[in-house]
Amino acid sequence: MLSFTLRKEERIRRRSDFIRIFKEGKKYYSPHFRVCLSPNQLPYRRLGIIVSKKVGSAVKRNRIKRLIREFFRLHKAELFQSTDFVIQAKEGADKLTFGEVAAELQEILKEP
Repeated sequence: MLSFTLRKEERIRRRSDFIRIFKEGKKYYSPHFRVCLSPNQLPYRRLGIIVSKKVGSAVKRNRIKRLIREFFRLHKAELFQSTDFVIQAKEGADKLTFGEVAAELQEILKEP
């Protein structure tokens, strides 16, 4: 049975991992997000989220991070196995609803 939880090991936390993904990964862009994909040697997918202070206050930044995590949690079965995903929010992302975030990320991630 598929688990919809986002486990601790499915998060990218180390700076060295972020640098490697940005350096080696394939990049995709949308009006509010930049997504970098890079293969990993693990049997599962991992997610890293970057939201700069340009996006807004801490409340707005945390909200957009929650929306991105929720999208990943619900759609991880449809995403590539053994892949690292880094999603960077751009200015204006804080004004999006969950439906708009999901639609924009699905559009980006269906390209590869």
